[in-house]
Amino acid sequence: MRSASYIVGILVAITASIGLYLVSYQYFVSEELSKAQGRLSLYQSSVNSELERFSHLTYVLSQDSFVIGTAEGDGTGTLNRRLEDFAAQAGLDAIYLMNEDGITIAASNFRDVGSFVGQNYAFRPYFQTAISGGQGRFYAIGATTGLPGYFIANAVRNDRGISTGVIAIKIDFSDLQDSWKNSGEQVLLANEDGVVLLSSNSDWQYRVLTPLSDQQKDRIRNARQFPGQDLDPMDWAELPGDQARIAGAKRLHLAATDLPHGWSLHYFASDDQAVARSWLVTAVFVLLAGLAFIFIQIQRARRVSAALVRSEEEEVKLREANERLAVEIDDRKTAERSLKRTQSELERASRLAALGQLSASVTHELGQPIAAMRNHLVAEEISSSGESKLPQKIGSLVDRMEAITRQLRFFARSESEAFDDVDLCTSVNAALALVAPNIEQGKVKVSIDAPSDPVFIRGSALRIEQVITNLLRNAIDAMDDADAPEIHIAVKALDDEVVLEIQDNGHGLGEATLAELQEPFVTTRESGRGMGLGLAISTSIVKDHDGTMTARNRDGGGTIFRVSFPIASINEETDE
Repeated sequence: MRSASYIVGILVAITASIGLYLVSYQYFVSEELSKAQGRLSLYQSSVNSELERFSHLTYVLSQDSFVIGTAEGDGTGTLNRRLEDFAAQAGLDAIYLMNEDGITIAASNFRDVGSFVGQNYAFRPYFQTAISGGQGRFYAIGATTGLPGYFIANAVRNDRGISTGVIAIKIDFSDLQDSWKNSGEQVLLANEDGVVLLSSNSDWQYRVLTPLSDQQKDRIRNARQFPGQDLDPMDWAELPGDQARIAGAKRLHLAATDLPHGWSLHYFASDDQAVARSWLVTAVFVLLAGLAFIFIQIQRARRVSAALVRSEEEEVKLREANERLAVEIDDRKTAERSLKRTQSELERASRLAALGQLSASVTHELGQPIAAMRNHLVAEEISSSGESKLPQKIGSLVDRMEAITRQLRFFARSESEAFDDVDLCTSVNAALALVAPNIEQGKVKVSIDAPSDPVFIRGSALRIEQVITNLLRNAIDAMDDADAPEIHIAVKALDDEVVLEIQDNGHGLGEATLAELQEPFVTTRESGRGMGLGLAISTSIVKDHDGTMTARNRDGGGTIFRVSFPIASINEETDE
């Protein structure tokens, strides 16, 4: 997208540059044309001046008595000298007098080898015009001298007004043409047929601007106007917009056509200055546009850099906000978990409290009847001399009822016990001694991995032994169907805690969780083999000792119970 914008911008800049160049070129060309118009007017004035400077001289000479007398037959000696003097004083090429037949009878160049005297110029249009009563004007190459000139002629009349001759002058325009050549400019003067009479370039002289018609060629040939000249077309062409191509070069072209005799004056000027100025303006524009583009790019780069910095700052702020939000989310999740755990503990505490109240009521109400039943059984055993088996059976039932009430009494107690340093290894051995009959009966293989040194925790030795005993009994009960029941006990002292693990190869926890099994009266045993209070009591004891209990299924079958207690600070206790 950015590359397309750059391409469009470059195309717009190129188009604007081209447009500016064209506009500038038109403007500067108009200035050059204005200057050319001034130069053309100057050249036109000089041509008009040359044409009109001696326009009245032939008329004045036609009134001269010497001219009239010579035309009527007087001698030519005096007139030849007068005409020679007049031509020298006026700077004319020649002044000569022709009779009514066109034969020159007196001339200012009577002394020259190529004198006009005796030459017949009746074929010249200026003679024909003058003898008929008008002023004859004509530009041609001299039939006698071969030199070009401008001829002006007037008729010479006698006292009766009859034309007796024609007085003519020949004006040389070579000085005017030389001044054009020396000016370094390109200008030409063409007659009514388009034949170039005068030119700043000698190669253009006596060439035609447009091809001549046969009629024009015949008229020129009859008047002997340009003898010896081919009158070939000139290499030039007019172009639109005051321009022309001449000799292969493109030039500005202006022409003045309001000259006498239908002549036209053409001025050619170079447009090099207009082109140079146009390129200069375009170059300045391109330079300014380039500077503006660079300035815009710098400003844009600054804005992009500032935006990038702001974006990075916002990104940092957003990252910090996300981190704070993540922390808040973690805190909230932790709080939610803590709340759920607290709610669960509260629910469990509520249930245990209710169980405690119920247990207190049940143990209180059953305590007296059980004691009475125990007394009656003792009396019956004494009086029956041991022959009846019924007292023993009822006694076992009473023992079981007492065991149940003892377990229920645990939930009913409210007092707290004093803690002391307890060697966990000693408690394990005590618990194994208590369940030794069960181990022997179930043929359970027991292995112990415990350190040789004591591992102390703070707590009640009896309660700790009760926990271990419950876990061992549960393990033994879980291995009733096992072919090779085995229990492995491990005691580990870590950095800040003591860990007790009891593994068995029984049926495992199944789909039940420890949280479910810790609930009172929840058991996986068959009916009549427990009330499901052992884990509930053990969990409560472990919690009272700031410990934790976990359980999981063992790979290959069985259960692993893991109980951890804070390690006792024996040294600190001793120091204190």
